[in-house]
Amino acid sequence: MKRIVLPLPVLFIAAFIAGCADEDAAPSKDEPRPVLTSRAKVADIGSARLSGTVRARYETPVSFQVGGRILERRVDAGDRVVPGEELFRLDPQDFEQAVAVARAEFQAARAELETARAETRRNRDLLARDFISDQVFERVQLVEKSARERVQAAQARLDQAENQLGYTELAAGREGLLIEVTGEPGQVVAAGQAVGVIALEGEKEVEVFLPERFGVPESGHIVADGRAVGGLSLREAAGAADDVTRTWKARYSIAAEDPSPRLGQVVKVALDTDGVDGDVLEVPAGAINERGHGPQVWIIRAGQARPVRVTLLDMDTENARILADPDSDAGPDGDAGDVLGPGTPVIALGTHLLQSGMAVRELE
Repeated sequence: MKRIVLPLPVLFIAAFIAGCADEDAAPSKDEPRPVLTSRAKVADIGSARLSGTVRARYETPVSFQVGGRILERRVDAGDRVVPGEELFRLDPQDFEQAVAVARAEFQAARAELETARAETRRNRDLLARDFISDQVFERVQLVEKSARERVQAAQARLDQAENQLGYTELAAGREGLLIEVTGEPGQVVAAGQAVGVIALEGEKEVEVFLPERFGVPESGHIVADGRAVGGLSLREAAGAADDVTRTWKARYSIAAEDPSPRLGQVVKVALDTDGVDGDVLEVPAGAINERGHGPQVWIIRAGQARPVRVTLLDMDTENARILADPDSDAGPDGDAGDVLGPGTPVIALGTHLLQSGMAVRELE
């Protein structure tokens, strides 16, 4: 077989042509990324849907009045309890010893009092026969008085020790449902530390955390299977937003005639949006992006992608309802001039690949 040997200049020319071809084929880093956009529109809804938790109107934490090591737990979460039913018991050994010490001190004080009384009687006879002076007899009476006061103090300490021994048994104060149990045998608890929560029978409520700009709606309803199943009315709302989540905690009473869901159940609620500050907008579900700073969407400004922080109200498989004030600030990497309103194009797909300031091109 005959081998073909190419001259060296020919090889250099071929390599140069191949390099030029590779440069033409490689995409430029500065070329704008094509993105699919969708225009935000005002949501056609009279209410916004949020998640809430069914809670009892009255929830009472239960705790020991003394600290110690839990010896026995006699209930579980979900149990119904009645007044006087024992829930937990602490190790009583230290408290029994305290009672024994207090009782011994009380008995010693009583013995001293009996001795002082006998001394007073003897000195009274001596005083009647002028064997002692009035001053000496007064000192004897003072000794008896001091002994009597020591008996009273010892009695109080004994009563206190016996009370503390009784506090080692924790009983239910009212009838209700034990919705939470945190105490376990062997655990050392402090006085006042909650070891469970009893929900009292009766009125139920829905606890909702409202977005900061959402306001506090006065009414709404529970939504199940796409229909309203329970009317809601505002009972109380927090006086200030949470420092971390910037949400307002509110509780809504469930109408008495409506069937109440189970305690602890997470429900969907539709709250009236008359008091919402700003437009409730609808955008594609893919436009919502979360990077640890709260939900945000991306808009195009001067050919660049910019994040804008929003409040997510509701979301399904296709669309999301968001709250955006026309004067709201941008996201953590955005610009103060980046605002979102009706008709604003938002990037609908691939938002997890975007960076603030990235060059993008809107697809026609």
